[in-house]
Amino acid sequence: MTINQIRYVIYIARCGSFNKAAEQLFVAQPSLTNAIQDLEKELGITIFIRGSHGVSLTPDGSEALLHFRHLYDQYEDIIDKYCVNRDIRKKFGVSTLHYSFAVKAFVELARNLDTAKYDLAIREGRTLDVLEDVQKNRSEFGILYLNDFNRIFIKKILRQKELEFHHLINCRAYVYLWKKHPLADRTKINFDDLKVYPCLSFEQGDESSFYMAEEVLSTEDYDRVIKACDRATMLNLMRGLNGYTLCSGIICEELNGDDYIAVPFEDDRIETDSSMEIGYVTVKHKSLSSIGERYIEEIRNYLEALGGLDEEPEEPLKKIG
Repeated sequence: MTINQIRYVIYIARCGSFNKAAEQLFVAQPSLTNAIQDLEKELGITIFIRGSHGVSLTPDGSEALLHFRHLYDQYEDIIDKYCVNRDIRKKFGVSTLHYSFAVKAFVELARNLDTAKYDLAIREGRTLDVLEDVQKNRSEFGILYLNDFNRIFIKKILRQKELEFHHLINCRAYVYLWKKHPLADRTKINFDDLKVYPCLSFEQGDESSFYMAEEVLSTEDYDRVIKACDRATMLNLMRGLNGYTLCSGIICEELNGDDYIAVPFEDDRIETDSSMEIGYVTVKHKSLSSIGERYIEEIRNYLEALGGLDEEPEEPLKKIG
């Protein structure tokens, strides 16, 4: 078994195709096929099954892939630390829902790295995209939330994709809106207050369900709903239409400015728990890289500075600078 064979398995699993993997690896497709066949013969297992829509991992292949990723991460760490050839670039990527604190932590990480030596990527997207990015190794981990409504559904997907969830912080629900919104001076807001204003929601795609929604209380009846695909558009709709969204209350004013506020959401008539548990998702049993550990540490430091990691704060978590 060689490092190249391990790398080939990782790329094929990520691409779902021998041909696409061969293109990315700059090797001939027959050579790639032969290398995998030799590896399967050596290990005594079948790693991939070819189908009409590409290739998929067998149960043995899925289990082996976890070990291969761990070995390859260790190999890259050794190369990064000891290799004389300093032109080799370390890769790190993270996928996240539209959380400004995740971007803030990424900014702090990048500031403390020599970005000439790293290929860094942060991807804001839909819930399913976050999960697939981690499963296919495009990102080392993904950041999302669980609550009483989506927990069973999301954890089922995590099991299917061989992923696991790691806790970061518990949050209560807040109404996120423009500081000149007519409700901005309230100490708390309920659904009756919001009825005449458009509810803003991040689009999750045609195949997604309520369980994939980025916002809490997604199953409630809203008279006015507007979908958006990115955070900048969401903020513009808050200003232009007095729209609102339900969020964690973790605000990064350094990145988003001080034109937006979070007001506690409270409505005794709502039976669904509006609290949320934010955390990060990794491949099951996979250790974080050194850069990944630094990134998670940046998030923890930031959240601790804003009010603690294991509490539901009375005030929204915000910090200037």
